Formats: sequence, structure tokens, C-alpha cells
Amino acid sequence: MTPEKPGTPRIPGGMVVPMSEMQTTVRTELGIDGRSYYLAQGQDLGALREAIEEAARTHAKFVDFVVVGNRSVSVLITRRTQVAFSVETVQFDPRDTGDQEAPYGGAYDF
Repeated sequence: MTPEKPGTPRIPGGMVVPMSEMQTTVRTELGIDGRSYYLAQGQDLGALREAIEEAARTHAKFVDFVVVGNRSVSVLITRRTQVAFSVETVQFDPRDTGDQEAPYGGAYDF
């Protein structure tokens, strides 16, 4: 058995994944007034941007989206709210489906 190299990727549950078999996906981070939210896979970024832009044109309006862990978040957007999107490539997590009926992660999910 070959010793494991530092930084070897693992999937949830601790199983080692050879680099040649590792799947990746694009993760979108949404920053709102200095707080970060990692969006679940399948979020319609165009529709979310439009909803935020529309809310910013009003006095104040809640905008809803789903984050990694399949949890729903509602954020009150005003004209003064600062919003930023960024994207990065990360290791694929098959649990990240955007299905709010199947949440995962949290304080007690190790």
C-alpha cells in the first residue's frame, strides 16, 4: 500500500479519491454586506441577480436562495446593501443538490 501524500483529496466520509478520478464543480459565493453565502448547485444566477437588482430599486425586499447544505436563506435587500458574486472550482459534493427536503451539514454534521 502506497503512503498517502499530504493534501490528498477525500470525499465526505473520509474515502481517498485519486486525483485522476476527482470530480470538480463551480461554486458561487454570494457576499452580502460582508457575509458570505455559498450557493447550492442549480441556483439560477441570472434570476438571482435580477431579483437582487429589483429589490435594490425598491425601499426593501426579501430575496430567497438556497445555500450549500440545501438550506433556504432569505435576505432583506435595500438600496444600501452591498452585493458581490465570485466563482471558484471546487471538489464535487454529491450531497449538494439544492433540494431543501434533504439538508445536510451544520453544527452536528462531522
